[in-house]
Amino acid sequence: MTEPTDLTDPTEPAEATEPTAEQRAALAERDRLEALTARTIRGLAMDAIQKADSGHPGAPMGMADIATVLWTRFLKHDPADASWPDRDRVVLSNGHASMLLYSMLHLCGTRSAHEPALSMDELKSFRQWGSRTAGHPEHGEAPGIETTTGPLGQGLANAVGMALAEAWLRARFGPELVDHHTWVLTGDGCLMEGVAHEAASLAGHLGLGKLIVLYDDNRITIDGATDITFTEDVGARFEALGWQVLHVDGHDRELLAEAMEIAQADDLHPSLICCRTTIAFGSPGKAGTSASHGAPLGVDEVRATKLALGLDPERHFDVPEQVLSFVRGRDGERAQQRAAWQARLQDSGRAEEWARFHADPALAAVAWPDFKPGEKVATRKASEKVLQAVAAAVPQLLGGSADLAGSNGSYLKGLGDVQPGGFEGRNLHFGVREHAMAAISNGLCLHGGVQPYCATFLAFHDYMRPSVRLAALMHQPVVYVYTHDSIFLGEDGPTHQPVEQLMAMRSLPGLWVVRPADPRETVQAWKLALARRDGPTALCLTRQNLPALDADVTGLHQGAYVLAEARDAAPAVVLVATGSEVHLALAARAELQAQGLPTRVVSMPCWEAFEAQDAEVQDAVLPPGVPTVSVEAGVSFGWSRWADASVGIDRFGASAPAEIVAEKLGLTVDNVVATVRGILG
Repeated sequence: MTEPTDLTDPTEPAEATEPTAEQRAALAERDRLEALTARTIRGLAMDAIQKADSGHPGAPMGMADIATVLWTRFLKHDPADASWPDRDRVVLSNGHASMLLYSMLHLCGTRSAHEPALSMDELKSFRQWGSRTAGHPEHGEAPGIETTTGPLGQGLANAVGMALAEAWLRARFGPELVDHHTWVLTGDGCLMEGVAHEAASLAGHLGLGKLIVLYDDNRITIDGATDITFTEDVGARFEALGWQVLHVDGHDRELLAEAMEIAQADDLHPSLICCRTTIAFGSPGKAGTSASHGAPLGVDEVRATKLALGLDPERHFDVPEQVLSFVRGRDGERAQQRAAWQARLQDSGRAEEWARFHADPALAAVAWPDFKPGEKVATRKASEKVLQAVAAAVPQLLGGSADLAGSNGSYLKGLGDVQPGGFEGRNLHFGVREHAMAAISNGLCLHGGVQPYCATFLAFHDYMRPSVRLAALMHQPVVYVYTHDSIFLGEDGPTHQPVEQLMAMRSLPGLWVVRPADPRETVQAWKLALARRDGPTALCLTRQNLPALDADVTGLHQGAYVLAEARDAAPAVVLVATGSEVHLALAARAELQAQGLPTRVVSMPCWEAFEAQDAEVQDAVLPPGVPTVSVEAGVSFGWSRWADASVGIDRFGASAPAEIVAEKLGLTVDNVVATVRGILG
């Protein structure tokens, strides 16, 4: 625990060498240009939000001095290459302040080889259809947007993942190739959210010294002053979490710079710089009020504010040439810094290894485990075997569990743990922090050089959902290992028995949900998840043992496939099932066939992959006009898309041995047969 430092303390400073007249003149000129830059940022924010008639002007205006100091004095970046791996990351956790980020990216000219910098026209198109300047920053829309933020607290938690990725890669490649900071701009709302606290707790435990959070302590939220709900000592809380805490006047640029220097010098603790600011700084009528938080200032107030700041009220979206020259003045030096890094990489003899870490997982190199037909293995245990094989061939695989590693089968054996002072291991211990685990995994993925996975019980997906949603929105290939996937976990009862989670996840655009039926499908499920590069995948796995199928299960990659065909005739009915209920469907098929009813069984482990197939493939698996019954140990809601009737569980489970729960809730051969007979008449 470190002692908080208050740089606003008016005690006499230590004696310093008197600057020369030339140095004083240079400092005065820098101060003038920084002040002009901060005013320009405030003007851009006011103009863009007023033109859109929508947005949040207060935070960008209040944080303009912070952003000016960060980008012009401290940020390690090359605006000509926003994807340089050893750049500093900047995360705008309070995403409603998006015009602050957009303004800085425009002023810096931040771009990549394939995407131009944000133009002035795009600032003028703030919050409009098709614009890259969305209401909240969206990763992938413009260079320099490191993550999608808006849901408060998520960005800070993502940043913990980025800082963790930096520390992990630095342990492998050394500081010559990996040595950068993760900066976070955040506000009161983010620090109220539980996900931020969970992530900050883990960051403090791990000692992520390259993580620096700039807290816009303006004490205002939408409903009013924060003292109506938020009266804790935030600095003391973070100090207790193991952070270095600094307090500064957020409008004193020299104190801000001093605090940032102190934060950078501490490699053993993450730093929180509490920047006391005034929301809507400079606005005569709305500064310091909640009225400036989430609505345009108004034409008259914009004019009055520009006059108060010394800006020309008749000029809109005005960027003085001297501001551009100042902000971009060190670009040559920045380009040289990146070129020197590239030279070090080439001279290190590790360029090929570096490329492997930053490439797609080398699945062809994996010695995939095999399971003999009839061999009984829980799919969570089969997944554990797959993970060991993948880890041996995919060096960038890094992950862990929310305190359930043994139950989830998520531990990489013999590969060590990530712990304070030792980041060489391959296993992360997230603790009982499911929400932060998912958000941190997003940050690991966004950073690059890491293929993350994380694990917990399926019922606890609900704790993770906001972060899973953002992974899908950002198209990040995080893999979620969800075990204990149904009422078949038995005695733990309905609090731990997921029934609605499968359908809830399937409703999320971009998330692929895979529920394998046996150990062999589990191998294919991992192949599907790791091959997928455009979004996250959830693997839903059993606690109970299941016999390995005696069939070709590679059809899993198309989402659904014919597992058992009707004998001697075209199918009169199709049973479509997922996971452990595939075996129930096979048993019901045997009974129906014995009764003279030709029955096909389809294993449908992944709806989303099946939806991606063309109509010809879909019709070959689920023939139009043939009655279909779904069988799944979860709510039946949604199955009408594929089935005419459903055997499911439209209630919560119960605490009892698994076989008793299944019988009482109708997951039986007799009930499946009766359901089929019911739709056939």
